[in-house]
Formats: sequence, C-alpha cells, structure tokens
Amino acid sequence: MKKYLLFDLDGTLTDPKEGICTCVQYALASFGIQEPDLDKLEPFIGPPLKESFMHFYDMNEEQAQAAVEKYRERFRDTGIFENRLYDGIPQMLRTLNSKGMFLAVASSKPTVFVERILEHFGIRSYFKVVVGSELDGTRTEKNEVVEEALRQLFGDAPVEKKKVYMIGDRRFDIEGAKAQGVDSVGVTYGYGGMEELREARADYIVRSVEELQRFLLRGTEDTARGMNFQKIWQFAYPFLMFLIVRSLAVYVVRLLGDVFGGSLAGIPLYVYDETGAPVSYTGNAVAIMQIVGFAAGGAFIWKSAKALIARAAEESKLLHIKREPAKNYVLLAGAALGAMFGLNMLLELTGLTDNSAVYQQVSESQYSVSIWLGLIVYAVAAPLAEELLFRGIIYNSLKGLFKPVAAMLAAAAFFGVYHGNSVQGIYGFLMGCLFIYAYEYFGDFRAAVALHAVVNFFSYLLGNTALGVSAFVSWPVCVLFLALCAVCLFLLNRQKKIF
Repeated sequence: MKKYLLFDLDGTLTDPKEGICTCVQYALASFGIQEPDLDKLEPFIGPPLKESFMHFYDMNEEQAQAAVEKYRERFRDTGIFENRLYDGIPQMLRTLNSKGMFLAVASSKPTVFVERILEHFGIRSYFKVVVGSELDGTRTEKNEVVEEALRQLFGDAPVEKKKVYMIGDRRFDIEGAKAQGVDSVGVTYGYGGMEELREARADYIVRSVEELQRFLLRGTEDTARGMNFQKIWQFAYPFLMFLIVRSLAVYVVRLLGDVFGGSLAGIPLYVYDETGAPVSYTGNAVAIMQIVGFAAGGAFIWKSAKALIARAAEESKLLHIKREPAKNYVLLAGAALGAMFGLNMLLELTGLTDNSAVYQQVSESQYSVSIWLGLIVYAVAAPLAEELLFRGIIYNSLKGLFKPVAAMLAAAAFFGVYHGNSVQGIYGFLMGCLFIYAYEYFGDFRAAVALHAVVNFFSYLLGNTALGVSAFVSWPVCVLFLALCAVCLFLLNRQKKIF
C-alpha cells in the first residue's frame, strides 16, 4: 500500500473537456482560426497550454503566450466551471482519507485555477497539498510540479518515494513521475488511453474510478481471516478426494492389466521371479498408472480449482494490467533453473539423498522407466494436476485463513509433506514457495504451471544417470546455481514487491 497519493486534475479527478476545448476554440478564433469540432481539441487536455499551441498550431513562443492569455480570458470566469467530477471521485477521496492516506493534487494547470475548481466541487478539504503551475509561465513541466508537490507533502522530512503514487491520464503524468523516481498509475477513463499510457511505461494502469479505488486500497481491506470449518473444508475436501480418486484410478488400471494377462497396451505390468510369481510392477507400468491417476485426480478437482483461480485472478488483476517485460520472464526462468539445479546438488552433496531409504526407492521407481514416458508423467501430468490442487485450491483457500506470506508457507509445507519423504519434502517446500511467487508476481496461474513443468523437465533429466550430469555435481557449481537463483529473485523483487 502506498500512503502518499498525487492526483492529476484534468482527466483524472474531473472531466474538463467542455471548458478547456471551448476556451481553446475561443483563443484560436482570436487568431482567425476556426475549429468547430471540440473533439479535435482534446489533445490540449493535460499538457501545458503554451507548448500545445506551439505544437498543434505551429505558433511561435510569442503567439503561443498570447493564445494562453486569450484562453484565460474566457476560462477565468466561464470555462473553469464548464467541468464535472468523474462519478465516484468524492466517495473515493473520502475513503482514501479515512484510511489515513495523504492526498495531493499535482496539475499543470495554474494553482489558482486548481484551487477554485476543487473548492467549487467541494473536494478541496481532502487534499493536504495542491500544486499547479504559475501564471507567469513557470513550473509548467510535470516533473517540476511533482517535485514541488513532494517537497510540500513531506516538508522537512526525507521524501519517501517508495510510498508515493502519481496518478494521471496522460503520458506527461507518467513521465513526471518517472523523472522524480515515484511509481505511476495511469487511468484510461481520461484522455490518454491505454496505448499512450503503455508507451509511456506506466507502472500500473486502471480503467475506471472503481478500479482505481480498489487498486489504491489493496492491502487495507478488513479481510476476515481465521479458522473455521467451512474454510478448512474448502481445501481439505478436494485434497482428500484428489488422493482417493487418484488411488482408485491406479487400482482400476491394475485390474485392467490383470484382466488382459498382466499387460496393458502391450507394456508388461509385473516383474517376475524365477518361479514365475509377480514380485513388483515394472517402471513403465507405474508410469502409466501415475498418468491415469493424475488425470483422474485433476479432472475431479478441475471445477473447484477453476472457480478459485478465477476469483483470485479477479481480485489481483489490478496488479498485473501492465504487460510484464520479457526480461522478467527470463529472470523467473533463471531463478527456477538456479533453484532446481542448486537444490538437487545441495541435497546430494549433503548426503541427504543417500541416507533416505524411501527416497532411494522412489528414485529407483522414477528412473526405471523409458525417459519419454517419465517426462510425460513428471513434466506434464504431475505439474497440471498438482498445480490445480496445491496452488489453485490449497493456496487460494489458505489466503482466506492467513496473511499472504503465511498462506504461501503453509501451502508449500502441504506440497512438501505430500511427497512422502524428507528429501523430496524439503525440495517440494522450497520449490512450492517459488511456484507461488511466480503465480503472484505475474498474476497468472499458467505461470506456476509452466514453471513447474520446466523445473520437473530439467530435474528429471538431471536425475537420469544415463545423461551423465552427475559428473558436474560439486560445491562450486551448487553455490553458483543457488547464487543465480538469489540474484534473479532480487532483481524481480526490486521491480515489484509481492510479499
């Protein structure tokens, strides 16, 4: 949550089209320029007037200044009130004030006009600071306005730029914010539009006053948290049913195999001893059972998971309206591969893999299968089903019981315990935290699924001794991969804090 909010005026708090465009029309007429279409004059809303006259009508500096004076001639007493508040603005300002936020206006319009407009609409009292340009033509650049607003807002105290949003509808607002090192929120209901705000690289973009209020208030909601049977059952029931349905599906595969003479799709199910008695399942048979089990379990929980994922997406979409740059996906991939290789090596170098009999049995089963069948199990079936269960249902449900960090740790702990042995439990817990981080950072459930699939793909290849990667396992290489993970996460976190 940001505590200090700087608002642009025109196109953000008020819709000034009629007043501004009519006054521009009046000023142009004094130069013999007839512009009957007010829509063509919308670009004058937001930027400094003098620069706009020079840019759009090729006026020199002297002419532009004269046009500004002519504009003000009408605006001072008439155009200033040809204006209206956007629906929901007073209610939003009142709510923001009640949450202890400090509000300011940072506009390119002259301060004297800004003050009159705010008083006219009865919203002046919500703002601690009001800063605009000067009538003599100074402080017209938006970065200068933002700078002065910050100076007045913080007084003699250090400026806490990380706690500030600049909110506006035009690229000038975004550029002014960037020049002063504060985050920006673009609003598309004004006069800039989505394309202009994206090109200006607004940190966040919202599409309505309602969305703006929800965005600015995130983290302040009085969310009812705490344990109750209904909330626990919301994830406990799907978890239990996933395990039951998965087990039943595996059992059905076994029965079908026995019906067809101990084989399925031409793949033998059993390993026999010298007497011809079955002693264990073949690796490929286990893989087929797992594929069917994951598919059945995932299908059973699909509807519940889809509903929770959709609800979570609706609640968090304001954080992710802007497109993440490609480099962030590269950083996430680097963090994932660094963690996967580093943790696998760490578990082996510390001897944990050798000292866990259960892990050894699981590992033997995993790699006694054709590599392609193994990849289908661990890089396709498992990520899809497990993400639906652990991130889609369990994590999203736990967010209703605990704060986000606690929910992440609890969901990751579930994921670790689910693997049934200490080695995979530690690995599963840490990777589970990373999958949740990806989910929250990109605001997209598919990011967690894709990351899980990529990690499992390379992890399976790493564990396949036929590839000979064990020769690279050493402490320097381990530290190098873990450092890669840490650096990538650090760089991601610098751009956007999730927890």
